[in-house]
Amino acid sequence: MNFVTLIINDQKVTVPENLTILQAAERAGIEIPALCYDKDLEIVSSCRLCIVEIKGSPKLQTSCSTLVSEGMVVYTESEKVVRMRQTILQLLLDNHPNDCLTCEKSGECLLQKYSYRYDVKFRVHEGARRKEISDTSSPYILRDGSKCILCSKCIRTCAQISDRQVLSFAERGFDTRIVADAGFTLEESKCVSCNRCVSVCPTGALMDRRAVSKGRIWEFEAEEVKCNSCEYGCDFEVMKKKGKNVAIKAKKPGIGRPLCLKGRLTTELLHVDNPEQPFTKQDGKFVQDSWSHALNLTDIIKKIDLAEGKKDKGE
Repeated sequence: MNFVTLIINDQKVTVPENLTILQAAERAGIEIPALCYDKDLEIVSSCRLCIVEIKGSPKLQTSCSTLVSEGMVVYTESEKVVRMRQTILQLLLDNHPNDCLTCEKSGECLLQKYSYRYDVKFRVHEGARRKEISDTSSPYILRDGSKCILCSKCIRTCAQISDRQVLSFAERGFDTRIVADAGFTLEESKCVSCNRCVSVCPTGALMDRRAVSKGRIWEFEAEEVKCNSCEYGCDFEVMKKKGKNVAIKAKKPGIGRPLCLKGRLTTELLHVDNPEQPFTKQDGKFVQDSWSHALNLTDIIKKIDLAEGKKDKGE
């Protein structure tokens, strides 16, 4: 493997030549803000927030898609870069609801984090705003289109599972939005409620409905656990509040870990002190169901009961 040495913010960094500037900066402990970037997803460079200044280049470059090169000199927080990031964030806030005080994502929202970092605030204007299209049809996922920043993370992570690929862009220009199948609700669509999309969403556009209103992020203690429903071992967090396990949240799926509703429900049943009743989709509609049926345990439980009944009778 060949290595190159570059300068990032006056710091000498030596990394493999196949890395991007953003990845090189991460290795050097330098955080470059990004909303659409995810190391496990296809790079699309759509949010433009990760722009950096490269000495000798006439324009700013996206660090998530620009490869490092020998002798490259990079500035991640130059005056020019900061001004452009502030402009990008301001445009996003101008089209975003001003409800950070009550938003369930407050404290872990990347848009909120970077707006604070670059001193960008909501402002009053008479321009158009994104339509407030909400989808409450699913008992597992809440969608709030007014908070979507079109980073496409949800689309890209859903597309990684060949038999899902539920989400996509619709319309064009200012009217662009993300839809499920042909503009259906999550209940009507072929969504399997795996929560992949929720786990990567940087804002409050997608939320885990079974964790909503259980507490704010700063009230929780989180314990990482692995799902034991199958060999994938997907990662979850048990959210603890005042000594009680009140909810679980799916962590971002890793390579080869698809996330699924059965695993999510199994993990919730095992770890949450007072789990809510599950829902399953029947004839295209979500209905409240028993835990045994939702987890496909009905026949197994019947056999166990039968076997134990025979044992008690001495058969």
